Amino acid sequence: MKQFFGHVIDGEEVPSADGGTFEVWNPWTQQVWAEAAEGTAEDADRAVTSARRAFDEGPWPRLGRVARAAAIHRLADVMDDHADELATLDTTNMAKPFAQAKHDVARSVANFRFFADHQRDHCGEVYPMDSGHHTYSEYGPAGVVAAVSPWNFPLMMATWKIAPAIAWGNTCVIKPSEDTPASVTLLGRLAAEAGFPPGVLNVLNGHGTPAGSSLVADDRVDRVTFTGSSATGKHVMASAASHLAPVSLELGGKGANIVFGDADLDNAVRWAVEAIFRNSGQICLAGSRLFVAAPIYDEFMARFVEAAEALTVGDPFDPATRFSSLASEKHFDKVSAYVEGVGDDGGKILTGGVDENGRWLVRPTIITDLPLTAPAYCEEIFGPVCVVNRFDTEEEAVRLANDTRYGLNAMLFTENLSRAHRVASLLRAGTVWVNCFFIRDLRTPFGGVGDSGVGREGGDFSREFFTEPKAVVMQIRRE
Repeated sequence: MKQFFGHVIDGEEVPSADGGTFEVWNPWTQQVWAEAAEGTAEDADRAVTSARRAFDEGPWPRLGRVARAAAIHRLADVMDDHADELATLDTTNMAKPFAQAKHDVARSVANFRFFADHQRDHCGEVYPMDSGHHTYSEYGPAGVVAAVSPWNFPLMMATWKIAPAIAWGNTCVIKPSEDTPASVTLLGRLAAEAGFPPGVLNVLNGHGTPAGSSLVADDRVDRVTFTGSSATGKHVMASAASHLAPVSLELGGKGANIVFGDADLDNAVRWAVEAIFRNSGQICLAGSRLFVAAPIYDEFMARFVEAAEALTVGDPFDPATRFSSLASEKHFDKVSAYVEGVGDDGGKILTGGVDENGRWLVRPTIITDLPLTAPAYCEEIFGPVCVVNRFDTEEEAVRLANDTRYGLNAMLFTENLSRAHRVASLLRAGTVWVNCFFIRDLRTPFGGVGDSGVGREGGDFSREFFTEPKAVVMQIRRE
């Protein structure tokens, strides 16, 4: 019997108003394993109505900071109790290796715990004035938050949005990707189990149109946070602008990975593999453009190819598996088209390519000799495809790295401290990792420039976005 994932609205799991559903696929088995409620404009209205009522009339925005933090920690505790179930849903839903899915659940729990404590312990600013006045700032909740999360990290990216939104006293409607509704729906169920008041966290399943578009366009929504493609992000921003809702957009990437001649090659190879082949390359932060210093190019490439070919490919529930299929047939077709066009553009595939066994699988793929104007070099593939070029000087490496319309992240590997600081400052990217990858401190800003997005989230940056800062001016001396 197929599982069913409904909407979670006003603390209850419900079907769509018209009874509509859509199929949910397991990309490894290529079988339908569940059905989910197909959200309509009416369902979006129901979810926003619930969130609006919970904000305007309910207890959540009016709770003290300590009480709200305690409630969020209770949800984190319940998630810990259901960690295997949450990870199983993500693995089934998108073929993410189970060990990686467990890591994502732990990160999701950490998101809730961090933002619970962050809002509990924050301080406003005080501004002394010589005029006989005392001024200070307050950070009150903004209202209803519409959050749209992607399919590549279904639970982790949803909680990255939900956690700060509700921690700061807002209510939230989350629309997960139609490809991966399962774990976020379970999260909605767990919020009710943890005792959240109805309407604080609503889950709206369905496709971008009409569910997502109706949600974002609703003028009762006060904030919109979206992670997804750059093209869709532009539509989201335009829709939110129709009712002047501030937006936070984390969009595509084409990350540069620079390996200098003095790099620790063992470390650089390890992270280069992780940066492009983790999650089957379905990471906006992927190091998909690799630049290697000419003196070490041959040795690095031999090690890199060997490491890519050593990745165990298979069933995502097999503990030995480190690499599995892509998340959907549609996405497989997209990534395959890029790989199959490499030869026509003059590139050379050193290893990998499209699987020939009928699976939705593109093997870890490394490409060289590709012109800098080729689609596979310039465009976000969002798959396990790394394009490699060599460079001769630091200036050339920086120029190549910055020659993109994206600017989400970059990496560099060097043992020279001065170079590390110098190059990190020159790279046009929201995050720069030095001698590592995918390490996050939730206090720091996260976001991108150019086609990689608008705004930053994390720590105080999330506070700024999910609240309405207020200045209070008091007269304390009268002349």
